[in-house]
Amino acid sequence: MQGSLETTPANPALKLLERLFGNWVHQVSAATLRADATAAVLGAVLVLPQGIAFAMLAGLPPEYGLYTAIVPCIIAALFGSSWHVMSGPTNANSLALFAMLSPLALAFSPVYIQMALAVTVMVGIMQWLIGALRLGTLANFISPAALFGFTSGAAVLIGVYALPDLLGLPAAAEHGAAAVLLHVAAMWRAVQPEALAVAGATLATALLVRRLRPGLPYMLAGLAVATALAWAWVRYSGAGPLPLRIIGQIATPWPKFGIPSVSWSAVSELLGLAFALTIVALGQSISIAKAMAARSGQRIDANREFRGQGLSNIVGGFFSSYVSCGSLNRSMPNLEAGARTPLAAVFSAMLLLVLVAVSAGLLAQIPMAALAALLVLVAVSLLDLKRWKQLYTLSRTEFGVAFATLVATVSIRLEIAILLGTLLSLMSFLHRTSKPAMRTMGFDSWAPDRQFVVLADSKTPLQECPQLKLLRMEGEVYFGATQHVADTLHALRHSLQPQKHLLVMGKSMNFIDLAGAQLWEAELNARRAMGGDLYFHRPRPEVIQMWQTTGFTRLLGPEHQFPDKRSAIATIFTRLDPAICQQCTARIFEECKTVPGPNQPAV
Repeated sequence: MQGSLETTPANPALKLLERLFGNWVHQVSAATLRADATAAVLGAVLVLPQGIAFAMLAGLPPEYGLYTAIVPCIIAALFGSSWHVMSGPTNANSLALFAMLSPLALAFSPVYIQMALAVTVMVGIMQWLIGALRLGTLANFISPAALFGFTSGAAVLIGVYALPDLLGLPAAAEHGAAAVLLHVAAMWRAVQPEALAVAGATLATALLVRRLRPGLPYMLAGLAVATALAWAWVRYSGAGPLPLRIIGQIATPWPKFGIPSVSWSAVSELLGLAFALTIVALGQSISIAKAMAARSGQRIDANREFRGQGLSNIVGGFFSSYVSCGSLNRSMPNLEAGARTPLAAVFSAMLLLVLVAVSAGLLAQIPMAALAALLVLVAVSLLDLKRWKQLYTLSRTEFGVAFATLVATVSIRLEIAILLGTLLSLMSFLHRTSKPAMRTMGFDSWAPDRQFVVLADSKTPLQECPQLKLLRMEGEVYFGATQHVADTLHALRHSLQPQKHLLVMGKSMNFIDLAGAQLWEAELNARRAMGGDLYFHRPRPEVIQMWQTTGFTRLLGPEHQFPDKRSAIATIFTRLDPAICQQCTARIFEECKTVPGPNQPAV
């Protein structure tokens, strides 16, 4: 578990660094630098094949994935909150960007690239504003079920879009999962056995390495074997080069500065796409940051994390980077490799520059079928069938939200899908809270320490007082719940043998709004009109404050609020009808012993 060390107040430079980057600067030492440098090697090696593959998935040349793994990674690490999150290209962001921009421009074209960079800057500004305005709690409203459904839908799309390259077919003329599948079905006779062989070798190698040596970069191993096989075929078979598409020459690894150039007419449409991408990116980033914090013991400042992510995308958009966010595939290995501070991410980005500069010629020979095979592997791992089964068992509602989001992700525009999933989650929450529990209470014995019990949970029928209803209120009485509460209270007043007096046990009534206060006022008037009254046991301070603001406390009277159940029943008992008490056989209160039954003298 990581912890912050004592600050050194004497060093003004150190204070300035702490204000800029966080209190981790006090922990930097020779030991942490060695640990961070070691972890950086793994981070750079991991992102090398991922950056290329994800850029192609986003509809961008491969070097843009590498740029995105350099500039945003450094900025987010230094100015964010998490010590271990490594930012860069992700499959979800890449796929979302492609799905949103491909209807507007041809993928890989100059116009498409400029739109991608412009959207990245817009996303960064929105992220930074969310953090600067301290709206980080908004991330709590992004439902995990909706994000899981979106991720699973993205996994399906990743696998579908990778099929043409996996099979050695030309790209589909139209976009969309259905169009790609129809394209593959129509051209199945043109499938290249060589592409299948390369893809199979890539998958077999990656899976074998992941199983036998989990710590090694299995994706890189798969690409290395596929590239070696393609080279060996050309070198030794004498049959000429394989008829496979390859990545081709990668441009200079150093990110180029430039201002994104898009027409003003496209800005308004890009803003909507940027908003949806902001939701996707922030949902991923904060989830990953919390996951890392749970492992390391670090506390996460959501607003600072959002500002750091926003700044990384703003700067990244001007340095040939597309939308980035925290990457779980790199962050978890970074933590497990012993990273101690955000400098591990900085070192990783710098090392990636060196690796690309040294191996640019070799990277150009990677077959596209090998990259497609890795994307299919990523897609299968993202589907997480085990979690789907668990979700179905634990909550059918959450399963429904996730499944609806998955279907929407595959069938409609992705920005609509993530918003739809979030909306469904909020509707599900409102539906659950719109029906707060209202449980009738009583006693199950005459023991001295007897406790209140829920009558509906008793195995044997228990009697109630014919004059006093004991009702436990659980949940919030707000505008969305008032109809259910009002209907329940109305049913109690109009039952075959209504109890005129009502004692509400309100310590679990956490919150009421104006509509809730008006509901209790109406209930008070109705109870008094039928000759009874309304009482409350231990209402919460927040509820009392609302009652005082609306004037309900004055109408109710302070003598109708009780700190404990014993004094409440003792007081209310004196207001019951003695004639009914004499004929009653329930006798559930201790005070009932003082009332004689028929033809019995008073005690």
